[in-house]
Amino acid sequence: MGQSASTPSARPLLSSSYSRRAKPPHSFASSSGASANRQPVAMTEGDATSPIGGASPARDHTSDLPDECLALVFQFLGAGDRKRCSLVCRRWLAVEGQSRHRLALDARAALLEAAPAIFVRFDAVSKLALKCDRRADSIGDEAIALIAVRCPNLTRLKLRACRAVTDAGMASVAKHCPGLRKLSVGSCTFGSSGIEAIVRGCALLEELSIKRLRGLPDTFATEGAVVGAASLRSMCLKELYNGQCLAPLIAGSPNIKTLRLIRCTGDWDRLLKDIADKVTGIIEVHLEKLQVSDRGLAVLSSCNNLEILHLVKTPECTDAGLATVAERCHRLRKVHIDGWKTNRIGDEGLIVVGRQCSNLQELVLIGVNPTARSLGLIASNCRNLERLALCSSDTFGDAEITCIASKCMSLKKLCIKGCPVSDQGMEALAEGCPKLVKVKVKKCRGVTPGCADWLMARRVGMLAVNLDVIGPTEQQEASLSESRILENNEQLIDQIGAVDLLPSSSNSRLPSWKTRIGFSTGGNLVVSALRRWSRGSSNSNST
Repeated sequence: MGQSASTPSARPLLSSSYSRRAKPPHSFASSSGASANRQPVAMTEGDATSPIGGASPARDHTSDLPDECLALVFQFLGAGDRKRCSLVCRRWLAVEGQSRHRLALDARAALLEAAPAIFVRFDAVSKLALKCDRRADSIGDEAIALIAVRCPNLTRLKLRACRAVTDAGMASVAKHCPGLRKLSVGSCTFGSSGIEAIVRGCALLEELSIKRLRGLPDTFATEGAVVGAASLRSMCLKELYNGQCLAPLIAGSPNIKTLRLIRCTGDWDRLLKDIADKVTGIIEVHLEKLQVSDRGLAVLSSCNNLEILHLVKTPECTDAGLATVAERCHRLRKVHIDGWKTNRIGDEGLIVVGRQCSNLQELVLIGVNPTARSLGLIASNCRNLERLALCSSDTFGDAEITCIASKCMSLKKLCIKGCPVSDQGMEALAEGCPKLVKVKVKKCRGVTPGCADWLMARRVGMLAVNLDVIGPTEQQEASLSESRILENNEQLIDQIGAVDLLPSSSNSRLPSWKTRIGFSTGGNLVVSALRRWSRGSSNSNST
C-alpha cells in the first residue's frame, strides 16, 4: 500500500534533522506557550498546516481534505516524494507516517536505540524489511522483540544477515505478531526451533522462504523436526547445508501449492516421495542444482495438478523422468529446463511433452538441443503456446525457427540467445506466427541488424525486434571460452524478473543505444523477459 522507507547504511540511523522531523505529533502539545522561533507550539485547527519552523503560508486548500484522502494521495508517490511531503507541515508529517505500511530499515545494532522513535511515527507498518551489512553487528533478540511489540499488525517480515537474532528472538516475533503471513530469512544464524516457533505461533503463515540459515543441525533426524502447518501455501529452501531437516515441515503442510528447492545438499529422491504422498495439490515445483534423479520426478508425477515445472541444472534427470511427468501431469502450462549441456534431456522427452501437455503456454530451454522433430510436434499440438525461449542450443537453427514460424499460430513472444540461427531463418517470421508481437535475439552471430529492420518493416510496425549483435571482440572471447555463456545462464533462473531490459530510473548507467536494442547485463535476457511477458499476459487476462 505505502512506499518503502530505508535508512542509508553509510550514515547514522537517525540524524539530528531526522530526529526533529520524526517527532510524533502528540509531542507538540507539551510545548504550549513557546514561541514559533524556539519550540513548536500546540496545533489548533487553524494552524494545522503551518510549516515546521516557518511563517504561516497563504490559504492551504489541502486543509479541506480529510486525512484519509490525503493518505490516499501519498500512496501514489514514490519513497523520495513521500519523504519530501512529510516536511511540508505537521499534519502532512503525521498523515504520511500513519499511512505508511511498508518500511525497510538498516538492521545494525544501533537500531535498538532508534527503534522506539521510528515506530512511534510509523505506527501502522505491516510489511517490514530488516537488512544488515554482513560486515557490521546486527540487531539482536532485544531489538527484534521491541520491534515485534511495536508492530502487532505485521503481515510480512524479511530478515537479512541478522546474525545476532536467535531462536528466542523469533519466538518473540511469533508471540507478538500472530497475523504474520509471509516470512523470508537469509544469512541468519537461528535454527529449527526459531522456525518452529513461527510456524506454531503464526496460524495465518502462508509463505516461508529460508536461505542460508546457519543454525540448522548438521545431521538429519526425524525426532524434533519442525512440524507442518495447514496454512502454508508456498515454501522455498535455498542454499541450505542440511535443508533435509525441514522436509517434515513440507510433508506436514498439506496445502502447499508452490515448492522451490534450490542448491540444497543431500539426496532428495526419498524425501520427495514422502512429500508427494502427503502434499498432492502442488501446482509449481522448482528444482535447481539438486541431487534428484528420474526417481524423484516419477514420484512428483503423482501430483496431477502440477502446472509449472522448473528443472535447472539437475544432471541426473533425463528424458525418461521428464516423460513420466508429462504423461501424468496434463495440466502443465510452463516448463523451464536448463540442461547444463549434459544432453540428457532432448527430443525424446520433449516429444512426450508435445503429445501430452496440450495446455502448454510457456517453454524455456537452456543448454538443451531440440530439433524440428520435437519442436514441430509441440508447435502443432500445443495450440496455446505463447512464449518460447531457447538459449545456448547447438541444434536450434534455421530449420527449427522455420518450423516454429509455420506451426506456432498463438506464439506472441520469442527469445533466442546463443543459437546458430541466421538471417535466412529469421525471415520465416515475416509470414509466420501471426500473433507474434516481440522477438529478442542475443549473441546469435548469423543475425544482422539489417535483418531486424527488414523484419519489422515486413510486419508493418506490428512486431518489435530487440537485437543484440555480437561484435568481433566478443566472437573471439566466445571461441576461447564457450562455457561463459552457460555460466551466465545460471543468472537467468536466479534473477527471474529481477532486472528489466529498460532501466527503471534516469540514474541507470546503461547507455541509451544498449537500451534501444534490448541489452541487459548479467545474461538475464531470456528468462527475465519471459517473466515480464507472463506477468503482462496474466494482468491482461485479469482485467
